[in-house]
Amino acid sequence: MRRLLLLFVIVVSGCAPAADTGGAAARRIVYGLTLSVSGIDPHINQNTELGIVLRSVYDTLVYRDPVTKAIVPGLASAWTISDDGLVYTFNLRQDVMFHDGTFFNADAVAANLQRIMNPETGSQKARLLLGSLASYQIIDQYTISLTLSAPYSPLLDGLAQVYTGIASPAALGQYNLLRYQYHQVGTGPFQFVEYIPENRIVIRRNPNYAWGPAFYAPPGANAVQEIEFRFYRDPATRAAALESGEAQVMGELLPADARALANNAAFRVLPVTVPGQPLQFYLNTRLAPLDNLAVRQALLYATNRGAIVESVYQGFSPVAWGPVASSALFYNPGVVNAYAYNIEQTRALLNAAGYADNDRDGILEREGLPLEIRVIQPAWGLVPEVTQLLQDQWRAAGIRAIIDPVPGFTALLEKVTAGEYHLVSFDTSGIDPSFLNARFMSDGAVNWTGYASAPLDELLRAAAQLTDPAARQPLYSQAQSLIMQEALILPIREYVNLNAHSARVQNLLFDPYGWFPLLHNVTLAE
Repeated sequence: MRRLLLLFVIVVSGCAPAADTGGAAARRIVYGLTLSVSGIDPHINQNTELGIVLRSVYDTLVYRDPVTKAIVPGLASAWTISDDGLVYTFNLRQDVMFHDGTFFNADAVAANLQRIMNPETGSQKARLLLGSLASYQIIDQYTISLTLSAPYSPLLDGLAQVYTGIASPAALGQYNLLRYQYHQVGTGPFQFVEYIPENRIVIRRNPNYAWGPAFYAPPGANAVQEIEFRFYRDPATRAAALESGEAQVMGELLPADARALANNAAFRVLPVTVPGQPLQFYLNTRLAPLDNLAVRQALLYATNRGAIVESVYQGFSPVAWGPVASSALFYNPGVVNAYAYNIEQTRALLNAAGYADNDRDGILEREGLPLEIRVIQPAWGLVPEVTQLLQDQWRAAGIRAIIDPVPGFTALLEKVTAGEYHLVSFDTSGIDPSFLNARFMSDGAVNWTGYASAPLDELLRAAAQLTDPAARQPLYSQAQSLIMQEALILPIREYVNLNAHSARVQNLLFDPYGWFPLLHNVTLAE
């Protein structure tokens, strides 16, 4: 049944087409995506590709301003927080309509919260963004309160992200968890038109949109009316699609292609810093030999991150030194140069741990077992090129890297669940470093390092509960230092999304989370 569903072009029913004021067909662009996703339901899936599309389909209760990064009104016009930090009360806008013609109100917010919190939904990210949310109460038609089991200061940040976008309860009720992704209905500036897996996603301007956040300007005369998103999985095809006119916007360009396009007056290169975690590898402390701190530290010293960044990313990205990017809140600059490349230190640590090349094959061994490190390698973010360099660099230190490629997130998750890995590359974007809690607390939902530490747990728990930024900063700084002292990750580079677009495309802006374009203001010059 699932295969049959995926073969059909499924069009959202009940959505009024955008008004064609003449030349609308010419105001259509193709936007290149880089990963063919396994699902695009924001309440279920966590890939960034869905956010690139759906940031314009859904509104959120609050937003982060793209310039100031401050939390500003969205579907909620105002809100209050109780003195104990446990109750958030939202006053909702009363002039908002879903794309299917139904009205937005407190019942709609409740339906979305219930869906995200329901374990059967299988939320990969949205539920985490709600932190300690325990219940909600509808006060009246346009007022709702959210009650937390413990203070959780990043709640507003979570409610500002596309993964907690507000969907039409009517559409959620009409379609099951599998089918809704083909029939999505929000309140945003663009309507969802169709999704054909492995082929395209199409959105069309919502002619009734009049309730956007303050940073959305009224659409101009040349506002883009329709956007088709196509998948360009092969990085080598992306610049070519721009140059041929097949696409007008493209993300995640190869660094060499970005440099070439920057010298072409027909295009604009738009590098966007992505806050959150850097490109990194989690080290599995549950599996020998990485249950030994000295071996974990040796791997970090054996990695020449500067050479990797220069070779693979051609200097577009800064070297990463810790678990939080420098563009995120509460970054600790004290981790800079932690485990700077030092092959002699690597050898000293491994020798002290009992490793030696007794059979002279170039690979160290201990008790007859070679020093082998199994690395799960996803296909995105030029990670394959990174792991090839890691393999070469580590071999020079007597370490054999065994590369285990996976095509997508589902396969990666299966490998992690099996537990037979030493390193796995994964990261998450975000401004508030509360994303560390799920990754590094002992009972964290995605603690892929397997590390358990009461002091680290307490630091992360307290940092997420305090509301005063001045009080949160030292806690997160200490947590970052501890994560690196224990060598729980191998950070490589801070993310910079290399976008480019035709010079005809104007007013393209990205939200503060880095990956997601704000398409409402985009125009197309004649």
